[in-house]
Amino acid sequence: MARTDEVTGGATGSAADGTAYGAADGTAYGAVDGETGEAADPAPGPATNQPPGATPDHPDQPDPARGAPALNAPALDARLKTYEGRPASPVTRTGRDPVNLPMIRHWCEAMGDTHPAYTGPDAVAPPTMLQAWTMSGLAGRTGRAPVYEELLALLDDMGCTAVVATDCEQEYLRPLRPGDEVTYDTVIESVSARKSTRLGPGHFVTTRTDLRVRSGDLAGTHRFRILKYAPRQRSSPEPRPRPVVNRDNAGFWEGVRAHRLLIQRCTACGTLRLPWLPGCGACGCPDWDTVAAGGDGTVFSYVVQHHPSFPAFAEPDPETGRPARGPYAVCLVELAEGVRLVSNVVGVPYDAIRVGLPVRLAFRRYDDDLVLPVFHPVAEAAA
Repeated sequence: MARTDEVTGGATGSAADGTAYGAADGTAYGAVDGETGEAADPAPGPATNQPPGATPDHPDQPDPARGAPALNAPALDARLKTYEGRPASPVTRTGRDPVNLPMIRHWCEAMGDTHPAYTGPDAVAPPTMLQAWTMSGLAGRTGRAPVYEELLALLDDMGCTAVVATDCEQEYLRPLRPGDEVTYDTVIESVSARKSTRLGPGHFVTTRTDLRVRSGDLAGTHRFRILKYAPRQRSSPEPRPRPVVNRDNAGFWEGVRAHRLLIQRCTACGTLRLPWLPGCGACGCPDWDTVAAGGDGTVFSYVVQHHPSFPAFAEPDPETGRPARGPYAVCLVELAEGVRLVSNVVGVPYDAIRVGLPVRLAFRRYDDDLVLPVFHPVAEAAA
């Protein structure tokens, strides 16, 4: 038996009969503030039996206005515990495909795994493919069990409306071989008491999927943990992130503060370059001077950021003046001098930006310490 969890990454696994079947390099999913798992809660707090006020930071009380009964904290914890051991999937399912060599080969090629146990007539599947045999594809998804939907709705009613996947862990009990048909079912294994995290207070919900072969033998388990939490309310708008200033580009940012967009020019071959670099990419000469950009340009390319939202980058709401929650456009502007600069086109909706749009340089002060080059559409700049 071998096991891999959210913090392991290289345990060597073997089958129950002693046959080696490769490295168990467990997969970890996106976690809270860059760490994984309930034990690695970034701002750990003990479970509380103090009934807090019904605020977003204290979601222990269901909202009576939404039809959920008001419970004190001990009663609420007891109610959450009643979901443990109940089904998260409505039925026992069968893998879409039997274990097969083509999928094993594709996996190994993608992962760069050349272990000899995964090839040849006696090949076994890499143990970390365990979840792959349960995936039904985009068109084959089935719903959750009603009791699991009920649990998630209860947590929503408590104010825990946001969710983040924190980690997974797998346990390997039997090697899977080509031809094995996998069946699996999922249960709600645990629901934690209230925890405090930097994202906000909430509850960790762990589901466990047991995978079996047709004989009924347990091949492995896959645990998946999420945090259902109440997002913390920010008291002030998020500041615009600061550019990284170093000795190679300090002169550029000094020019921006003086409302000048300076382009480096190689003194040996005359090649212009932006962003600034310590040497010429064309001839290698380290010597340079600068020329000021005239300010005319066109949108060479752009992308629209929809999710996750980052209000600090979005254009202010025209009615309130406060940053919107997006979407927003990030543009690559080609200046008349031939160099390109990543910036924002401001003063127009994100969906009005097009490749080839003529723009004009401007400088925007975001706060007392931050000035950035931005661009306006030419028609608006002229007006």
